[in-house]
Amino acid sequence: MRGMMRRRALLGAAGAGALMLRTGRAASPMVIAESPGASVAGYNMMLCGPHGGRIDRWGRAVAQGLSGTLASQTPIVLRTVGGQDGVTGANRLQTLVVPDGRTAAMMPGEALIAFLAGDPRVHFQPGDWIPVMAGLSAPVLVVRGGMRRLADPAPIKLAAASPEAVDLAAILAFHRLGVATSPIFGLRGASLVARAFADGAVDAVLLSGEDIPADLAPLAAGGGIAIATLGLVDGPDQRRSDRIDADAPTLHALAIERRNPPLAPPLEAAYQAVAAASRIDFVMVLPHLTTPGTVALWRQAATEAIGTPSLRAAAAASAIELTAAGAAATAVAPVDVSAASLLALRAFLFRHFGWRSS
Repeated sequence: MRGMMRRRALLGAAGAGALMLRTGRAASPMVIAESPGASVAGYNMMLCGPHGGRIDRWGRAVAQGLSGTLASQTPIVLRTVGGQDGVTGANRLQTLVVPDGRTAAMMPGEALIAFLAGDPRVHFQPGDWIPVMAGLSAPVLVVRGGMRRLADPAPIKLAAASPEAVDLAAILAFHRLGVATSPIFGLRGASLVARAFADGAVDAVLLSGEDIPADLAPLAAGGGIAIATLGLVDGPDQRRSDRIDADAPTLHALAIERRNPPLAPPLEAAYQAVAAASRIDFVMVLPHLTTPGTVALWRQAATEAIGTPSLRAAAAASAIELTAAGAAATAVAPVDVSAASLLALRAFLFRHFGWRSS
């Protein structure tokens, strides 16, 4: 909880200009927060999540960083859309946003996992979008008893929200290691997961998103050991642990050490896609058919924004790695998988959990 308050405080400071505007105090005129129906001819950011949520907070902070390059003479209008997983906002980006170069969207990685899993609410194609910026972390697999537990043939009780949530990355990761799992679905939020782990209801947890070290502490107190990280990707087949979890091997390296063969190619590609989405705390994208010149402008603004002191401080406090332009595109690229891989993933989910996709 202390980590969450620190993250919110720093993100709030980074986006203070927008908040001051809403309260009537002096602020940068280049950011207008929550202005439905605004007729100002400027730039727009659709924040795919609820007001006050993670994407809203990052959106306000990022908009302040972008304003110096992107909107020195015109405002950036922020609008929150939909729920926490970003699916509603992503649908709106796909169907309603005109690619005029003035509108970007920010969403969580959960929206991409919903697409991969075949969530029936999804009506978007992430492969159509053009990544501009991303906030990344390397999810960590925590197991009670560490590597010794993997030798036990009994299925590992894995904390999970649902088959189409970020925890799908853990389900597939254990499958990649040849370890049977018995997911305990319905566990949402760090506090509920930590309580279930402390009570012995679950034996394994995937930590992802902001401030993984803070979330790891209560699990470690209950015997949890980080056995692997899903790593960060610098390019094709170039995986690394992040600076926070440098002592834990990547799951790819662990699988090689254990001599676990890759999954069948379509399912292996699907696993890599889900792992990529699980690394994404947020991603900012432009709609399909945005002109190259406009894409270059947004990417230049994003590259300069992630170097600003306020965003660097917010990222450090959240244990998030900020990337922009080509590096952001590299992080998102694995999500754009073939139809065969999507079918393989959805068949896996149906076979193991009875999950019916769209």
